[in-house]
Amino acid sequence: MKVQFLDLKAQYSKIKKDIDQAVAEVISEQHFILGPKVEALEETIAAYSSARYGIGVASGSDALALSLLALGIGSGDEVITTPFTFFATAGSVSKVGAKPVFVDIDPKTYNLDPGQIEERITSATKAVMPVHLFGQCADMEPINDLARRHNLWIIEDAAQAIGSDYKKDSAPSQRAGSIGDVGCFSFYPSKNLGGFGDGGMVTTNDDELAQRLKLLRVHGASSKYYYQSIGVNSRLDALQAAVLLAKFRYLEEWTDKRRENAAYYNQLFEESAHQTLGIELPSVQYNNRHIYNQYVIRVPQRDEIREFLTHEGIGTDVYYPLPLHLQGCYRDLGYKEGDFPHAEKAAQDTLALPIYPELTGEQQEYVVSKVAEFFRTFIV
Repeated sequence: MKVQFLDLKAQYSKIKKDIDQAVAEVISEQHFILGPKVEALEETIAAYSSARYGIGVASGSDALALSLLALGIGSGDEVITTPFTFFATAGSVSKVGAKPVFVDIDPKTYNLDPGQIEERITSATKAVMPVHLFGQCADMEPINDLARRHNLWIIEDAAQAIGSDYKKDSAPSQRAGSIGDVGCFSFYPSKNLGGFGDGGMVTTNDDELAQRLKLLRVHGASSKYYYQSIGVNSRLDALQAAVLLAKFRYLEEWTDKRRENAAYYNQLFEESAHQTLGIELPSVQYNNRHIYNQYVIRVPQRDEIREFLTHEGIGTDVYYPLPLHLQGCYRDLGYKEGDFPHAEKAAQDTLALPIYPELTGEQQEYVVSKVAEFFRTFIV
């Protein structure tokens, strides 16, 4: 049996009529940059994320960088974030001339550990950038409390978390993208809501920030050829907006299916006595709504099992094989191996399994049986 890590062709085959019609409308209208389709998507994503404003941009990476620019963060400033994330998180900080300051992760959720943030705050710290990794919100209540006490901005990297909810104890749930000052989303094709190329969105409840973001994404122009700020060219294409609007109608259905798939994986692994095999399943914190952009397990001998699964026709991926503080481009920050042990350990033993909505129960059973077979044959 073959099980792809992600099967976008299967998704497209089920919604082909919707997508083709949406694309044809844009071609017929001949309005390709920003415009009504982008405005409709901005309103849709803002409402879905419990935010007042959505600002469409060219990518998730640009969403982060533009948010930093809009908040006035630049040279000499510091932004606290996690080393266990995609490069764009810290890369956006470096791009605007600021310095990323890393803090270790919670080993269960893989998100930024709030308990380690305060000791890294200095007079140069201007913001905290938590990442809602793999589709689960970071522990935002203590992060927001710290931010208020130290007068810091909160930039949510919600690239993998559209539709995720943070719910701690009896408090009302909060939607990713509306918990901090700004939320940053990616519409990269592999995301739960993915386009046919790059695309991104910034959400905010702040009127002034929204207007500044709209200005900065068009070179800083208030009107054509009149520039109030030095911005960038980061406009969302109408074609991408049309595709995303067509897909959005299915997002909740797809999210429910991902959550069902995760629950079935959990059941299958429980039945396979995963704990005796040394397998650690994803952990959901509090009453969060985890939307499973990835289903990530911890396994001993990760690289060996990945090779075995590949041989058995099962696609997997590793998020992320080398934490950011050990990347060559950040050597000048002075970090060394051992500084963030939880992030380093996660980079060594985490493995993402297929979780897309079109995945069948039979395919999941095959995946788990092969994982168990590896350990019983080669380890136990």
